[in-house]
Amino acid sequence: MQLLDGKKVSEEIKNEIAAEVTKIKERGEKVPHLAAVLVGSNGASLTYVGSKVKTCEKIGFDSTLVSLPEETTEEELLAKIYELNNNDDIDGFIVQLPLPKHIDEQKVLNAIDPDKDVDGFHPENFGRMALELESFIPATPFGILQLLERNKIETKGKNVVVIGRSNIVGKPMSLLMSRKAYPGNATVTLTHSATQNIEEFTREADIVITALGVPEFLKAEMIKEGAVIVDVGITRVVDETNTKGYVIKGDVAFNEVAEKASWITPVPGGVGPMTIAMLMKNTLIARERRAKKK
Repeated sequence: MQLLDGKKVSEEIKNEIAAEVTKIKERGEKVPHLAAVLVGSNGASLTYVGSKVKTCEKIGFDSTLVSLPEETTEEELLAKIYELNNNDDIDGFIVQLPLPKHIDEQKVLNAIDPDKDVDGFHPENFGRMALELESFIPATPFGILQLLERNKIETKGKNVVVIGRSNIVGKPMSLLMSRKAYPGNATVTLTHSATQNIEEFTREADIVITALGVPEFLKAEMIKEGAVIVDVGITRVVDETNTKGYVIKGDVAFNEVAEKASWITPVPGGVGPMTIAMLMKNTLIARERRAKKK
């Protein structure tokens, strides 16, 4: 078994981006600028946004954090998005999810300028990705593609099972793994919470990508010998023996599955760090595209 080490690969990517930013500065050009909009004070969201801001600093990007109170109305948030869409200094921005319940998430995502949608959640980007046209790929699926590519994992003709059908991971992952490209060209089965006898699919899979959000759902008896396992799940599980009072678990029963897998992502340290690295990559791409248009 070998680790699909997201920490290591994400550092490589961030170093590559930092080198690119150095060249941009040497040419006297504007460095990439990423903005993040945070509504309310969700603990996990604060942590994610904080690490995004720190990463921007580290690789030489400009960054802006727009922090809005929990009671911000939908109209106020849409006005802020309109402002960011029209701010020529900002190359890309994200609205951190989840949003407070009184705000329609889809309406908000639809309001983002597709050219600045570095999360890749706008319907235009999603549609272009499905048609294999130039688009922003959502950061987590983009990170998984990079993990497979940089570890030279063969995907052509392979049997891939995706567990979970979210618009953020499951659906885009199923499209990307079946596209005419590398990584891709695989035969993909998209499974989810309503799939019956899910193990009948996973046991046949050369590659399993799970984004279900159920701790230790995938057990050793559910996979075949030598399968490649990508675990997107990240759940806090109460653990009184831990000083934090919880432990982080993925969708995969790591210790037992690792004995059968050829490659496996750890949790934490697998897909998570890749997501932030690819958000930075998308921001660099956004800046390059905007510079070309000018």
